[in-house]
Amino acid sequence: MTGGATQPAIRATLEDVARAAGVSLATVDRVVNRREGVRAKTVARVEAAVAKLGYRADVAAARLARGQTFRFAFVLPTGSNSFMTNLSEQVQRTADWLAGQRGFIDILHVDVFDPDVLAGALETLSPAYQGVAVIALDHPRVRAAIDELVGRGVAVVTLVSDAPSSRRLHYVGIDNPAAGRTAATLMGRFLAGREGTVAVIAGSLSLRDHTERQFGFHQILSSEYPNLPALPVIEGRDDSDRTRELTAALLARHADLRGIYCCGAGNRGIADALEASGRAREVVWITHELTQYTRRFLVRGTLDAVINQDPGHEARSAARVLLAHCSGEPISADQERIRIDIFLRDNLP
Repeated sequence: MTGGATQPAIRATLEDVARAAGVSLATVDRVVNRREGVRAKTVARVEAAVAKLGYRADVAAARLARGQTFRFAFVLPTGSNSFMTNLSEQVQRTADWLAGQRGFIDILHVDVFDPDVLAGALETLSPAYQGVAVIALDHPRVRAAIDELVGRGVAVVTLVSDAPSSRRLHYVGIDNPAAGRTAATLMGRFLAGREGTVAVIAGSLSLRDHTERQFGFHQILSSEYPNLPALPVIEGRDDSDRTRELTAALLARHADLRGIYCCGAGNRGIADALEASGRAREVVWITHELTQYTRRFLVRGTLDAVINQDPGHEARSAARVLLAHCSGEPISADQERIRIDIFLRDNLP
């Protein structure tokens, strides 16, 4: 008995459907695109042929035939935040894929910590854009700018940080309260019965992802680990120079400091301060996002755990959601769900 390579299945075409249903190509096109003017019996025959042949529309080819293209703006932060740099790189890679789908991406960098600057950028976007993905600041003016875009017929997806009371189409990012609760559980277990204080460093409490993470963190820490009271949240604006100064001050002021949870960025500054103090092995440090720097700190033993979200998945998801909306296609909720990853030194990819 001889064998050979399995031949790939031949994709059914509209012509195949028309032959199987015994109707014209124009009639099949009307039925597939849900246009009126076809008798119910004929619709049933065409739909039966579609099901039998497993026909699926080639959406990109259809857009090409109609001369249809879409342009999307991705509004990302300025600065040297390593995760956001990774996200920007992933958006650029996604743009290569999207171009084959007749969609195009422009990346705009603005100061997302300043609500006036961010809202101004959204308010002055070119009318050429059919969709926008934005790292959102949950602020009245930013929400109003998002709502204004939606009112003009522009699809808006919030990315990483949400503005849920706005009219945005979809949020692409992790469940941030759950991420904060996860960090607190890890902190409590790592400290295993020790007593002392825990510091929380956010980028900005105006960013909803940071606010929700610290809320989830406090929720678990206060209820399940009362021996580890949290200090008031301090804001480092995701800036390493600022977080270095803030962490050094915390270490000098609190001899009983047992843990640090960073729910934003600025990790290089935290690492510098911990290592300079000589307490890097004594203080448990948990942060977010696996980058070249946090990977190094994990391997070195300065950092204990990283709560991660995949920037590649987020970039692709935002593009898919915008493209699907503009094309009138359904969104797969399971495909677009962003999972929470936990990395220790022992399971680094």
